[in-house]
Amino acid sequence: MKKPSAVLYTGTYFSTDNGKLAHGLVRGTERFDVIGVIDTSSAASDAGEILDGHHRGIPVFGSLKEALEKLDAPPAVCIFAVATAGGRIPGELKARILEVLNRGISIINCLHELLSDDPAMVRAAASTGAGITDIRKPKPFRDLHFFSGEIRNLQTPRIAVLGTDCAVGKRTTALMLLRSLRAKGISAEMIYTGQTGYLQGLEYGFILDATPNDFVSGELEHQVLRCDREKHPQVILIEGQSSLRNPSGPCGSELILSAGAETVILQHNPKRPFFDFREDLRWPIPSVKEELEILRLYGARVSAITLQETPVAGTEEYRRLKQELSEQLGVPVFLPLSEGTDELAELVLRSVGVKE
Repeated sequence: MKKPSAVLYTGTYFSTDNGKLAHGLVRGTERFDVIGVIDTSSAASDAGEILDGHHRGIPVFGSLKEALEKLDAPPAVCIFAVATAGGRIPGELKARILEVLNRGISIINCLHELLSDDPAMVRAAASTGAGITDIRKPKPFRDLHFFSGEIRNLQTPRIAVLGTDCAVGKRTTALMLLRSLRAKGISAEMIYTGQTGYLQGLEYGFILDATPNDFVSGELEHQVLRCDREKHPQVILIEGQSSLRNPSGPCGSELILSAGAETVILQHNPKRPFFDFREDLRWPIPSVKEELEILRLYGARVSAITLQETPVAGTEEYRRLKQELSEQLGVPVFLPLSEGTDELAELVLRSVGVKE
């Protein structure tokens, strides 16, 4: 079946961490055919080249008007692929959304503030026949699952890809690892926990930060069990959110305690000294060594550390950082973007006792 075409709106954020949702969709999605990015700060460029130096044939336009003039046909949807503080929609962004709806193009909203609750947006969509999809709209209570403890009986190995902070590349590493495992003939599945994983086309998961807290553990357990029941995989990867100790969104223990992940891959940005939260507060990221110890006390073992390489992957500096960290901690360290994840996949299989 043909995938619907999509343009990604990122405002001025594509080349920043606030554009990470768009980064994931530019890297690949099974759900959409991404035909362009709208970003005023990166126009007249290729989105892939801006992201990681790889040309992907996805042009960047300075405005919706320019995109519609240059594309062969209007997109089926416009995905507002930006992150804002608290998931709110600022006035300028609302103006751009109305512009899209008035053109008859459907909107996929990835922020917490719901467009379907805004009468002006609903009227605009109704007048042109455009659709509004709020990805982060919480599920109805009747569809939520409470933790049952059934996960305790599951034998399939679960591997959590956690991070020392948010926006360090956890999902990208997890997806690369998933592909490497499958390329080796391993039946592997991945549980997404954010909206990008859903938009990229992953089959199993839920949006953690749009789920009432009492049901996070149950929704996570339900998706893992459903995945195991329907696909019988040899390995299940679980995407982490934020970090264990980022004060704006501490997260990660659920994957170990509620999903039973006893093996962890820890993603780290060695050049980021402070949490990605209120830069003016300069809140230090704890040492990786401390994170390893916390995870051990939770009952999980860190099999590998993976490094986020920004802004340029494959440099001598990152190879040096990799070696230093491995020697310091006694844990294998990998550079997924520049080295791939085939060796990491082999290590993971040994860690959980699965043979190729």
